Amino acid sequence: MINYLRHARLSWRFIPVWQRNYLVWKKLAMPSILGNLADPMLYMLGLGYGLGSLLPDVGGMPYLNFLAAGTVAYSTMNAATFEVLYSSFSRMHVQRTWDAILNAPMTLDDLMLGELTWAASKSLLSGLAILAVIWGLGLYGNFWMTLWIIPLVALIGFCFGGMGLVMNAVSPSYDFFLYYFTLVITPMVLLCGVFFPVSQLPPVVQDVSAWLPLTHAIDLARPLVVGKVPDNITLHIVALVIYGSVGYIISLGLTRRRLLK
Repeated sequence: MINYLRHARLSWRFIPVWQRNYLVWKKLAMPSILGNLADPMLYMLGLGYGLGSLLPDVGGMPYLNFLAAGTVAYSTMNAATFEVLYSSFSRMHVQRTWDAILNAPMTLDDLMLGELTWAASKSLLSGLAILAVIWGLGLYGNFWMTLWIIPLVALIGFCFGGMGLVMNAVSPSYDFFLYYFTLVITPMVLLCGVFFPVSQLPPVVQDVSAWLPLTHAIDLARPLVVGKVPDNITLHIVALVIYGSVGYIISLGLTRRRLLK
C-alpha cells in the first residue's frame, strides 16, 4: 500500500477532465440544480419559518438567519459528496469512462484532480443558490461580508469532495454509499450546528464536533452571514484544506490499488 500512496504528480491536464464533466452536466443542468437545491431549500424555508416562528433568537440572531448560514455549508457538503460518490463512481466503475480517459496521455493523478475540482465547482452552484436566497430574503447583516462566503463555499466543496473520493475508491457498489451517509454525513449534520447551536450538546459531544470538518465550515459561514469576522479563521481554513488534501491523497492511493488489481 505504501507504493500506492506516493505523492501526487499533478499537471494542468486535469482541466480537460473538468471540461468533459462540465459538457456532460450542461445537458442536464436544470434537473441537476433543482435536485441539489430542493432538500436544503425545504429545510431552510420550512424549518426557518415554521419552527423559527416558535423560537426566540438563537445564537444572538433570528432562527431563520441561524439556519440559513448552516444550510449554505450543508448544501455545499451534500452537492460535493453526491458528485464524487454517485457520479464519479458511475464514470469509474459502471460507464468505464475513466478507462477511456486513461488511454489518452493522462495520469490517474490528473484525472482525479479533475474530478475533485469539478465536484468543488458543482457544489459552488449549490452554495451560491442558497446564498442568493439569503440575499433575496435579507437574511444577512452586511452584504459585502457575505461575498466572502463564495470562496468559502469552494473550499467546503474541495474538502468534502476529497473526503468522498476515499469512499468512492473502496465502494463495491452504489449501496455501499449508504454507510457513508449514515455513519459520516448525517452525524455531522446533527452534531455540527446546522439546526441548533453546538453548545446545546453534552461536553463530550462538543469535543467531538470541534474536530469535524462541517463544524469548521459553519464556524466560518455563520459569522459572515450576520456581518461579523469569524474567530480562528486560519484554524478553520487550514482544517478544511487538510481534510480535502489528505482525502485526495488517500483516495488516489486506494484508487491506484483498485485499478491495478
